[in-house]
Amino acid sequence: MIEIVLATANPHKVEEINAIANEHGINFVQVVDGFEPEENGKTFEENSTIKAIAASKLMQSYALADDTGLCVDALNGRPGLFSARYAPTQKEKIEKLLNELKGFDKEERKAEFVCSMTLTDKYGNVVYRTKGVCKGHIAFSPYGNGGFGYDPVFEVDGLGKTMAEFSLKEKNTISHRAKALLPMLEWIKVNF
Repeated sequence: MIEIVLATANPHKVEEINAIANEHGINFVQVVDGFEPEENGKTFEENSTIKAIAASKLMQSYALADDTGLCVDALNGRPGLFSARYAPTQKEKIEKLLNELKGFDKEERKAEFVCSMTLTDKYGNVVYRTKGVCKGHIAFSPYGNGGFGYDPVFEVDGLGKTMAEFSLKEKNTISHRAKALLPMLEWIKVNF
């Protein structure tokens, strides 16, 4: 099995990505504790590159990083790059988002999850990039017990369910992360 460092301190992300990657003969291992590079990029791609380079140099290994965010049309794309830092806790992030969208109808609550992935070699050189987008809208209240982050309030277009109402297997066929990850895994299998 091919082993690559995943530039994240989030064990949920490692689990979610490995649920897909392991079927392709690839396993991602979490970067060491305390990994917190400064994400000062102006785009998701720049932030994923910053994290991948930092992890490669730290672990002296190939590293994959993603930068993911929720972009809400009515909020001019916010929380966007600051999705993870929008409020102190996950519950507070969702409450803040729902409060900011009070008075907006369903049509005005359009949103998309964006995921940009960057793979770097052990020297920190970028070798491949992908991007995935999942379109939907923000529900009026949280639904479902699965997933993490904004999943309980992100209803996927055409499916009538929030991300938190899908099983991990279902989520891994429709999510923004899966849409970025699958072409990345194909590239890794061909080039490693």
